[in-house]
Amino acid sequence: MLIRLIVAAAIAAGLVAPALAAPSRIVILRHGEKADDWKLCEIGKQRAQALRLNYLGKDAAKSLFTEDAPPAYFFGITLHTAELATPAVDSWGKPLIFYSVFPIDDAKKMTDTLNERTQEAARNILVNPALKGKTIVMVWEHKHIANKELDAKYQREAAVTLRQLFHLDILPGVPREWPDETYDYFWIVDFPDNSNVPSKFTMVKQEFGKSFPQVPANDWGKPDGLDAKTGCMVKD
Repeated sequence: MLIRLIVAAAIAAGLVAPALAAPSRIVILRHGEKADDWKLCEIGKQRAQALRLNYLGKDAAKSLFTEDAPPAYFFGITLHTAELATPAVDSWGKPLIFYSVFPIDDAKKMTDTLNERTQEAARNILVNPALKGKTIVMVWEHKHIANKELDAKYQREAAVTLRQLFHLDILPGVPREWPDETYDYFWIVDFPDNSNVPSKFTMVKQEFGKSFPQVPANDWGKPDGLDAKTGCMVKD
């Protein structure tokens, strides 16, 4: 299956000067369950297909999009996020904007790179005229969606999480942390016209019914029930 990746510079090329040009809606989710640092496990791959058929793909059964507001772009940051997004991306024939971060053995350098690429992505998204009034999807690494430790360490202009960079902290009901074992939720963020300050936050649980019985559907912050026998990475 051909994946069309556009490097981040391509979308950034539309920038001429900072402006109020935020999308009208940003759908945020994390990557699927992992086999290792490079790829999803079988359950994560099933989640990717389930998302295409139920929520994110063209003609999805419970689509998050409307006919007049389809997804303009999908964004990813790691190989896991690209793998999760690919089935939905291919169904739309859309490009994946990839702020590429590849696995490295140095944990600090990996975190620093994720910090930098998340900042670049969020700042470009909020000022790019090509995205103004559009709906976009961001499949992201969960600690760089929301993490109390990172938010405490990097504040204001130095912020490195989407929660801070998109000013979600001003809205009620936005969790301060994305739990390690929670893979099955969307964060939907709405922006008013001509503003990069969000006006609405909605959290939606992914529910696939009986079609994908092995894919966890645990509530927010609850254990996902996976063990090493599944072939997925689990906490010790």
